[in-house]
Amino acid sequence: MRPAGPADASWAGGGWGERAFCVLCPNPSPMTLEGTNTWVLAEPGSSDVVVVDPGPLDEGHLRAVLDHVAGRGGRVALTLLTHGHWDHAESAGRWAELTGAPVRAVGRGHDDLAAGERLRVGGLEVFVVPTPGHTGDSVSFLLPAEQVLLTGDTVLGRGTTVVAYPDGDLTSYLESLARLRDLTGSGAASSIAPGHGPVVPDAAGTVEHYLRHRHERLEQVRAAVAALEAEGAGVSPADGDLADRVVRAVYADVPREVWPAARLSVLAQLDYLGRLSG
Repeated sequence: MRPAGPADASWAGGGWGERAFCVLCPNPSPMTLEGTNTWVLAEPGSSDVVVVDPGPLDEGHLRAVLDHVAGRGGRVALTLLTHGHWDHAESAGRWAELTGAPVRAVGRGHDDLAAGERLRVGGLEVFVVPTPGHTGDSVSFLLPAEQVLLTGDTVLGRGTTVVAYPDGDLTSYLESLARLRDLTGSGAASSIAPGHGPVVPDAAGTVEHYLRHRHERLEQVRAAVAALEAEGAGVSPADGDLADRVVRAVYADVPREVWPAARLSVLAQLDYLGRLSG
């Protein structure tokens, strides 16, 4: 989810390398870009398939994913969730009914994934990379054979993501980006398969951009708070709370329809700065 720009039709899903294929969910919006990416992972020649983020409860989309799996002569052996937001995980229960496959995620009543855990399905290796921050339960998955990192909403294919306060936390998010910088900088992950938007071929450059952007936004919020405090008595209740006023100052170039999401990131930044009581 991202507080930036409208959706477009430039990304339609498809394959990335020999082991990853995206079935794009038809739920486009300014927050989901072209829609939710449901990733189908499998080792070449294996019938066992891992599905990452079956998406919202859309029977047509679930059928499209099943048809793709069946078309390659496969079966769903495991389902993974990058986090619990509805556009990624709402269909998890129904998907489990349709496939009979276990669903694994962090928290929310699931069989918790452990940091660094290695998952093996039909010869495919997937490593669990904890990346909380967008939400408290956010996790990424490294496909070492392809050097591709599936990031959910932690890093998107276009634009930047929301730190969804109060479940999301800026301290955790910055730590997660630093963890991803280590992975991408070492060459362990060279590309990113996000939860929304196109595949990112330059993983290292994109993670560095995310880190710079987040620190720049934080400085903008810090400056906006100082300026608003200088206004003092000139502020009326109609102007909203501090977060509302900061959104108007810092996110003026962002479409208003995504200001509610921007407000969540601002709240996370104010919390980080110790200014929520303002």
